[in-house]
Amino acid sequence: MKKLFTLVALLACFLGAKAEWVEDYKIDYSTSTAFPFYVMGYVPEWVEGVMTDYGAMYSYKTDEDMAKENALGEGDEEVGTVTTAGGVTYHKIKLASAGWHQYFIADNIVTELDGTYTVKAMVKASESCNINVNMGWGWNDGQSASASVSIGTEWQEVEWEYSGIGGTSCNLVAQPGTSTATIEWKWVSVSHNKKAERPVEWIEQLTNGDECAQMINKSLEEEKSGITGADVAALVKQAPSQTIDGEKVYVVNAPGVDSEAYKTTNVKGEDISGHEAWANQFFIVSPVPYKAGEIIKVEFDYKADKDANTQTQAHGQPTYYQHYELLGDVKFTTEWQHFNKQVTITDQQDGDNGMYSIAFNLNPDQKEDNTFYFKKLSLSIMKLDRGYFVAGSNPDEGVEYDYDNAIEFQGNNGVLTATVGEKGAYVSQIMISTVRGNTASFKGATLKPASTAVGQWVDYSEAGLAKINLPGVGIWKITIREANGKMKFELVEGSLKEIKEIVPNKTLVVVDGTEREYLKDEAPEGYEFKKNDNDEPIYGQPWDNQFCIKANRALKAGETITVSFKYKATNPASVNTQVGGEGLGAWMAGEALGTINFTAEEQTFNKTFNATDGMQTITFNMAVIKEANKYEVYDIVWKLEDGTESLIDETGSKNFFVKVAAGDFTQVGGETGIQNVAAAKKNAPAGKFNIAGQRVSKDFKGLVIKNGSKYLVK
Repeated sequence: MKKLFTLVALLACFLGAKAEWVEDYKIDYSTSTAFPFYVMGYVPEWVEGVMTDYGAMYSYKTDEDMAKENALGEGDEEVGTVTTAGGVTYHKIKLASAGWHQYFIADNIVTELDGTYTVKAMVKASESCNINVNMGWGWNDGQSASASVSIGTEWQEVEWEYSGIGGTSCNLVAQPGTSTATIEWKWVSVSHNKKAERPVEWIEQLTNGDECAQMINKSLEEEKSGITGADVAALVKQAPSQTIDGEKVYVVNAPGVDSEAYKTTNVKGEDISGHEAWANQFFIVSPVPYKAGEIIKVEFDYKADKDANTQTQAHGQPTYYQHYELLGDVKFTTEWQHFNKQVTITDQQDGDNGMYSIAFNLNPDQKEDNTFYFKKLSLSIMKLDRGYFVAGSNPDEGVEYDYDNAIEFQGNNGVLTATVGEKGAYVSQIMISTVRGNTASFKGATLKPASTAVGQWVDYSEAGLAKINLPGVGIWKITIREANGKMKFELVEGSLKEIKEIVPNKTLVVVDGTEREYLKDEAPEGYEFKKNDNDEPIYGQPWDNQFCIKANRALKAGETITVSFKYKATNPASVNTQVGGEGLGAWMAGEALGTINFTAEEQTFNKTFNATDGMQTITFNMAVIKEANKYEVYDIVWKLEDGTESLIDETGSKNFFVKVAAGDFTQVGGETGIQNVAAAKKNAPAGKFNIAGQRVSKDFKGLVIKNGSKYLVK
């Protein structure tokens, strides 16, 4: 592998710098007695210290769910209850037919931006199966990486990998989907090969002073008064301290949910029994705000009168909530423990005035009164170079980023320049950051230009983990104008990439969507579903009719892609889309292109976004509406944003697949796949529809769609 600044790299090797295999996280399920994570509709059970997923023939419902009308589907049966580690009881339901399920197998994993992580698990299944496991750092599109994991029928250590991680705190979600196999988990670990970095310097900003320890106890008279909103800030006060064994210790009394303090109502008559996790909070308050991209180190000693789990949050000033998680959960015991963790401040944690305080929610699952103790509070910030810095790479030639020695922009009067790349180590990709001195910080404080048009001034904005794909390979000069937020790219030496004239694929894909069966919860009362060979009801699904576009290769995390096409349908209908891997119709992540609203009139779709690692398919779910419908999609483009590669053939139909009536996918036929539009209209479903795509009676008044045309019925 080549690397810029080879002299520095050789010197580092001479001094003994080397990569180190680091275990970032491990959970041994035998240390728990019940499911310890957030429940996403499915609750794995504990059998002799093994986390057990009994498969898609079971679902789990709360008391609230069970109280709803038609809580159980036809043929469903309650077969027991399961209680989580948090004390919530779920009803275990044996389903008449397989559902779809997912659940956490790990949470609060500390990660680095753009990191590559290896996950290992001791696992087996009642029958061999492949399941999807996502590593996620958020719940929006593109905030997860996906892997397919093969599980055998004997206990074995399986291993898989993720790259391009976009967050600093991640979870792992297993998605067996509709698999009915019983899957058993003993433990999961997450590790990475940490490259050597130059030593960092920590600047201590806070040491156990009275001004740093504050608290709020909303659970007594204040909560009974019904105080809400900004007035809550007035309840924050200095946390009381005691001298214990010659040391200052902050002491916070927190009534539990079974306390007499909660067996009451507030002035509004509202029952406040079983209050929120944040009714009692302790705050460590910084003397200065922290901004996105900064790395802080948090240290303290802690214990409690009773074992307890607490949650942490990022706040501005105390009670000005910013983000649901900062340090992860902190588990208190009756013995003193030491806490030490580095945290990268992210955009989500950065309010108008920065992040000032760390909140501890003292009541997430605490039923009894408890007293919490904190001492030796310390906050430090990593010392970083500040300005503008650029690091370059060339993935095709093995030229790696050297973040430690990123080149600093120089200049005056607000015009700054830097040159990146050298003979023998041309670059084709760069990252520009406002800090230098730590890889995670560098990646978290990057800038993203609106385009990389050569020789043109373009706007730029702040965007974590922004890798800039240049329109060529060589030595590049970059100029920044701070005053108006502009930058410019100039090729000093090398060659520009060939920008191809990518033309739309003219294949007309017609999905002749059949009328689907009712969804499980959609059928009218007393409706009898058809049964399969196992005498199980056959429910309809939004994916019973589908169109799938398959790229010629798998994409990499961070590649920016553009998708465009023209589309219409005989009758109006909403269509959902999803990101998938190599398999046709496979689910990897949520909304790929968002929800697309088809109408009888031709529309044009165009979207540019960052690919999910391993993405190769985009699938359209065309049975969201129950009624039969014909969908037309044509003039399709799927390309890299910079126009250097078409990800599908520009002619022919080998990239297009259709599924109808819950059958199998078939490739669009013929050399071009063109179907007769006139025939499609002729075979449109009979009946009238409103503009939402719902079938209406013959007496319906208003705007209706019939045989693909609009009519106003008065």
